[in-house]
Amino acid sequence: MLNLKNDKFRNLLIQKNIFPATVIQRYLDDGKDSAEGLMLKYKVEEEPVLMAEAETINIPYVSLSGKNPEPEVVTSVAQEICMKKELIVFGLTGDVLEIAMANPNDVVTIDQLEKSTGFKIKPYLASRGAISRKINEYADHFKSDMVKKLLRSISDDTFQLTKKLGFEIRGVEELAEQAPIVKAVNLIILGAFLKRASDIHLLPTREKLKCLYRVDGVLMEDQLFPITMAPAIVSRLKIMAKLNITDKRMPQDGSFHIVIEGREIDFRMAVTPTIHGEKVVLRILDKSAIILGLDHLGINDNNLKVLKEVIQKPNGIILISGPTGSGKTTTLYSALDAINNGEKNITTAEDPVEYEIEGITQIQIHSEIGLTFSHVLRSILRQDPDVVLIGEIRDLETTEIALRASLTGHLVFATVHTNDAPSAVTRLFEMGAEPYLIASSLRAVMSQRLVRTICSKCREEYQISKDMAKKYFKDEKATTLYKGRGCVYCFNTGYRGRTVVSELFEVKDFIRDLIVEKASSMAIKEKAMENGFVPMFSDGMDKIRRGITTFEEIMKVTEDIE
Repeated sequence: MLNLKNDKFRNLLIQKNIFPATVIQRYLDDGKDSAEGLMLKYKVEEEPVLMAEAETINIPYVSLSGKNPEPEVVTSVAQEICMKKELIVFGLTGDVLEIAMANPNDVVTIDQLEKSTGFKIKPYLASRGAISRKINEYADHFKSDMVKKLLRSISDDTFQLTKKLGFEIRGVEELAEQAPIVKAVNLIILGAFLKRASDIHLLPTREKLKCLYRVDGVLMEDQLFPITMAPAIVSRLKIMAKLNITDKRMPQDGSFHIVIEGREIDFRMAVTPTIHGEKVVLRILDKSAIILGLDHLGINDNNLKVLKEVIQKPNGIILISGPTGSGKTTTLYSALDAINNGEKNITTAEDPVEYEIEGITQIQIHSEIGLTFSHVLRSILRQDPDVVLIGEIRDLETTEIALRASLTGHLVFATVHTNDAPSAVTRLFEMGAEPYLIASSLRAVMSQRLVRTICSKCREEYQISKDMAKKYFKDEKATTLYKGRGCVYCFNTGYRGRTVVSELFEVKDFIRDLIVEKASSMAIKEKAMENGFVPMFSDGMDKIRRGITTFEEIMKVTEDIE
């Protein structure tokens, strides 16, 4: 930003009523001359100051907030240069690249860009913050472009692709696969990383090997390979996971670890034989991507308040219910993180241990050698725990140990597979647990699902009919809702990221009476609703009204419940 000693700039700031002349003069008299410092001191918006600067230097100003250029245009200048020189390409008109720059008078950089791109450069002034945000917005596309260029230029040296990307497969120096297969596997893994995928599916068909990524809970077909490459690709992955490459008739499970751009990522691999060859599913566990913290999960305010209260109790059992992939583990880890103050002995029994948490003792279940949940739980209770987490309650033995542990001064967290929160009680009945034990020890049950959130970059309004508004929102007027149009930021899906829809009921005396009577889940639910319990469907409708998600997403996860 220009110096206040520039007469033209200073006069423009005064003429445009951005700063009074007396304020500027007093600032200069104090021995200060930074326009940016003056702006921050008096909390003046940046845009009018930058517009005055642009007029002073006779270069147009551009606001990047409304600019959504094609990725091919933005990535015409490498991300490293954009970050170092504080610039971003936002337009291409004929043979002229339009570039927003924090310092548009940098003629050396402009000259270098003209030589490297082959285009003429038209510089614009923009704020540093806006440029940085736009670079981050297109980060995935910068990486994709880099991958494409590397794949076109790579030699047969196995290390070249992995080294340039900061991507390391441990033990790669011991492998002797041919370069094309290495490239293919690296491309599959990098594609998952760029798209924020949680799983990779390699599905063999009669003619192709399909590569599908699960992004925000939904499978998306991404790449196709000739079926003739399938055995070599699967063998490469088997070697990485230390599996038997000669056995193609039996299912196998394994894992491997890689580092991508400094991020440690674990892959759990399952191989299953099919009629067209071996199918591979890779579960991606990105330790740096998990965000622990109950406030960040999307749990509604009422449920969050109750959950925060019950996890501070000294004893009792708290259950989280939901199907596989509903975010139960993240919720439990976040709850443990909230009470992990260094003063409590917290121990977990998990199958598998998905993420490591500092300060907590975590135990991996190995049922094949007899190390079951019940066996581990007995051992844990002999080690003076304050808090115990059980990955899943599956049988009567584990259930009874957990219930009795909660009655003897321990706070117990566990998951259970049920459709809704009240059904968790009847699930314990079905496993043979005594009603009086459940009534005495159970503190709360939360059931949850994950739904995709509307992309913030392409969200737009639409109107629903009066009948629909009345049916779902008890509102006879037409209601404005939101959906994602699809853009580069969300890979044209209209969604980016996920949030929780949930229901939670605290086990109070009137619920305990019903549990002792061995009441049905419907009776428990009706009684809870009379006392303020909000079903998951209602939480979903609230998130639709607030523009967080869509009807389609809520119906997918709650239709069977309602």
